[in-house]
Amino acid sequence: MIQEYISAKESLERLKIVFLELEKTSKFSKKAEDNSQKRLFSSQIKVLENKLLSSISEFRVFFNRISFSKLLDPNEIEKELDETFIKPDEEKKLESKGGKIFGLKDILPDELENETVKRMKEKAKKKEEEARKKKKEDTSYYTKISSRFFSKVSLKLLSKDSFSKMEDHLIKANLNYTPVGYVSIILMTTFLSIFIAGFIFFFFLFFNFTATLPIISRAPEAIDVRFLKVFWVLIVIPVLTFFLMYIYPSLEKESTSNAIDAEMPFATISMAAISGSMMSPSRIFEILISTEEYPALKKEFTKMINEINIYGYDLVSALKNTSKNSASKRLSELLNGLATTITSGGDLSEFFDERAETLLFNYRIAQEKASRTAEAVMDIYISLLIAAPMILMLLLIIMKISVLGIAMSFLAISLIIILVVTVVNVLFLAFLQMRRNN
Repeated sequence: MIQEYISAKESLERLKIVFLELEKTSKFSKKAEDNSQKRLFSSQIKVLENKLLSSISEFRVFFNRISFSKLLDPNEIEKELDETFIKPDEEKKLESKGGKIFGLKDILPDELENETVKRMKEKAKKKEEEARKKKKEDTSYYTKISSRFFSKVSLKLLSKDSFSKMEDHLIKANLNYTPVGYVSIILMTTFLSIFIAGFIFFFFLFFNFTATLPIISRAPEAIDVRFLKVFWVLIVIPVLTFFLMYIYPSLEKESTSNAIDAEMPFATISMAAISGSMMSPSRIFEILISTEEYPALKKEFTKMINEINIYGYDLVSALKNTSKNSASKRLSELLNGLATTITSGGDLSEFFDERAETLLFNYRIAQEKASRTAEAVMDIYISLLIAAPMILMLLLIIMKISVLGIAMSFLAISLIIILVVTVVNVLFLAFLQMRRNN
């Protein structure tokens, strides 16, 4: 009976929050200035409507489990209370022996609140322990081997400015690596790439790739001439490996920042709706974490809640610490502004409403910019990947049948065209991914 009541209460709370979110989103949709922004709000309202219907169905299930068939008799309640709580004369005897007795007025609200806080802390500790166990399990054997050989060198490198900047990017990107472990992986991978480069160097020292069959043939040049042509492989591959692994945290940080910025406008509307229901600020973030609708923000808010429940920081300090370690400048500004509002005793609902309007305006501008960029990129793609290969194939065929004939067969020409198209497609996809991260 009690469990069903608690479940129904929690379901009703979620239903109330979804309704407030829908109300806030409808309010912002009325202020939309153009059709693109209206379509954006319309899609969000549809999502919230489906969520509202789901919450209503969930609440009905829990509510129907509660039985109200038997009415409570006030006389029976008073009798049970007399049997449960200690009488005043017995209370004085126990107090004289050093016991501590609470009356009915004190025990009901305080005990329930203490039990709730205790359950929340125990739940947070269990989640933290599970996260630590999972992190230990996820630590790969390659990371352990790398740290064993290069941990001392990594510590020295992290004291330099260039690697300390990479450490900052690594933390803000929320990668599951310690700074020492990641630098060790960089050094280990670079060391292994030297052997790979050596294998490629010796292969091309004696063999060559050609467009005609057989594709692999023995190199016709002298070994000293061949050495001058391919020795660069020994330098380029290790340097390129080190460089790519060094910049990877910064690229991942930018990707994380963009994911957070994309979720910020609607998450801020949710925060405004939740704060309007007179909940504590920390409870706002706990509800957003439980919704599972904002995966990028969930990681940031989880770190903040862990600082409060596990490390004992107050909310304002946790907000400032999270803003320092966040990949998104907009989230940092939001958290710093929230910390200032809490300290000064401002209206949280009004604060979130103003920030939501600003973030939605920035989001609309970013969407328009991305749309114009996509149009330009589409024109370039059509020119390079459709027209250019056809023209190139025609030119090669004309050169083959003319007096400027080339030695390649039609099969070799086809293979070259396919290779060119494949390479350009790969470069184009890489460009799109970089544009998405930016």
